[in-house]
Amino acid sequence: MYSPVWMFVLRGVFSFLHQAVCRVKNGLYALGLRRPARAPLPVISVGNLSFGGTGKTPLALEILSFLLDLGLRPALVSRGYRGRWERRGGIAASGTGAAGSWRDAGDEPALAARKLPGIGVFVGKDRLASCRKARDLGFQVAVLDDGFQHRQLHRNLNILLFDPAESSFLREPLSSMKRADLILVRDDGGAERRAGRAARFMPSDRVHFFRTVPDGLVRLGRDASLPLEHLRGRRVLAFSGIARPDRFFAFLEASGAILVRRLPLPDHFPYPAKARTKIAAAFEASGAELAVTTEKDAVKLDPPDGFPDGFPILVLRIKLELPAPFFERVRESLRTHGLGMEPWPASEA
Repeated sequence: MYSPVWMFVLRGVFSFLHQAVCRVKNGLYALGLRRPARAPLPVISVGNLSFGGTGKTPLALEILSFLLDLGLRPALVSRGYRGRWERRGGIAASGTGAAGSWRDAGDEPALAARKLPGIGVFVGKDRLASCRKARDLGFQVAVLDDGFQHRQLHRNLNILLFDPAESSFLREPLSSMKRADLILVRDDGGAERRAGRAARFMPSDRVHFFRTVPDGLVRLGRDASLPLEHLRGRRVLAFSGIARPDRFFAFLEASGAILVRRLPLPDHFPYPAKARTKIAAAFEASGAELAVTTEKDAVKLDPPDGFPDGFPILVLRIKLELPAPFFERVRESLRTHGLGMEPWPASEA
């Protein structure tokens, strides 16, 4: 087991090497020695500079929902990290609901297919091939999840999420922000002041601020929602396999939950039977009344095999609070393709 000091050093070395590779790759594109391929439909890319946890998938879901509300047929294009279809590609949803399990598509694409049954979900390392499949099935616009470093594919709108609290270990140098058409900065208090060195790469006309907020609860495997007040004063065991579990725990505490046990697990954790048994044992030993997890984890826990009958698992939903001008910019990017032509409603501007 590595000590915290060694983990800090290893993260620093990995970040340095990753940035060095990105500098070379970006230089090849800047010199025109490499050129991105154009997809047969508009592409909106969502990405970040840090290693996970900034809110890429929640943002992609917000954009997909917005496009559905416009009457468009959008598709999520994702690598499908750690899914069976990551290498060869696959269609996790074709607009009529989920068509593949989380083991096939990866947990985040499976979550998208479950939450937004009207969208397409295409996974695989070859994102251009996924865009072609989406177009062949009648989808009108692709939302590329975790696409900022995927330089091989041209994008019509390049959106970068940035969290000032996570600027120590990055996949790319801060100067890469200049490639973004829009920069969304997480604002959990004093974001402008804490942006530090990054501020000089963020032109004010490109920057919008967002917040991640809890959006209610559901019981695992059910659609009926519960208010956040359901947690107030309750003894809770919280467990999650996401990149930034501390933020999830903080949401629960802010909602009034008494966290008697925290179980942070590795990102994309698959929840084998042995782990489920340990979670149930920890729940019993802690004297908790409820177990709470995230939506990303929930897709891998339904059905709840391996847990005792009636095991009380709740799922915390989250959403991003985004300013109306951000969505207007998304719509503007589609107007050049004849999509989303209606004027922006004055009441929402």
